[in-house]
Amino acid sequence: MPPKRRASGPSTRSSTQSTLAFHGATNKVTKPTTSTRSQKKDSLAHPISSLQKPDLSAPTSPDATSPTTAEAAILEQAAQEAAAQAVAPTAQEEEASHITQARIKKYWAAKEKARMAPRVHQEALGLHEKVLREWDTSGQYGPCIGIARMKRWKRAHKLGLNPPIEVLAVLLKEQEAQNIASQRAHVDELMNSRFGDS
Repeated sequence: MPPKRRASGPSTRSSTQSTLAFHGATNKVTKPTTSTRSQKKDSLAHPISSLQKPDLSAPTSPDATSPTTAEAAILEQAAQEAAAQAVAPTAQEEEASHITQARIKKYWAAKEKARMAPRVHQEALGLHEKVLREWDTSGQYGPCIGIARMKRWKRAHKLGLNPPIEVLAVLLKEQEAQNIASQRAHVDELMNSRFGDS
């Protein structure tokens, strides 16, 4: 059956829905507002003169030498690990202390050989720093941000993740050299760096 034809002339009955118009004086915003004209007049009539302007001549800047909260926590963890190791070294620490520099170089050469392309921008770094940065980016041993490298290695060992003993050897050698900064992951330094630091 064909559709019913509509008359093209003017409609005899009024439409139940009004048309939208976005111009004219009849359109008002009907949403409730929090401030009324009387409140605005009251606030303008009594200006606040008791407020003092802050002294902008001497801006306070954080001390560049003071450690941040994350740095302080990692340094504290590193100190605790050093104290715990001084008391009684574990079997893994004993084994790691006997690892030679040649074995660490061999470990690093194997890591480099497994890569498809040589590393870029790490030519200036020492062997220990390269090994530790590789350790930082190894996600299978857990997160590296907010935890000391030694503590991360021990946690991975306790969880049975078999972390490389060469990394522990590097950490112990850095600890013997009193390089506490090596306990903090490079990624952690980047994530927690303050603006303006180089």
